[in-house]
Amino acid sequence: QVQLVESGGDLVQPGGSLRLSCTASTNIFSIYAFEWHRQARGHQREKVAGIAAFGITDYADAVKGRFTISRDNDKNTVYLQMNNLKPEDTAVYYCHIPIPVNSWGQGTQVTVSS
Repeated sequence: QVQLVESGGDLVQPGGSLRLSCTASTNIFSIYAFEWHRQARGHQREKVAGIAAFGITDYADAVKGRFTISRDNDKNTVYLQMNNLKPEDTAVYYCHIPIPVNSWGQGTQVTVSS
């Protein structure tokens, strides 16, 4: 099982920015696809962004143009740059390696509020 550790969550005002990080404990980081998901209180967990092993990215409509997913294979780290944050972006954000690995991090809280 690959261990995933997220960091970077914080309280930020609307319109602000945050960068989340996800570090993976694996020697074969570069072959994995990664995803960021989020779960707001009272809502189902939803996929926010994904990045394939070869770098192709995809985004949920709600975050297109505001969020950017990227990876640094030398640092075993995936990032989620979040700009122009809105109150509806408030959620716990999780890093995920899809099936068949199916690993999840513990989550990091992002709160967007004035």
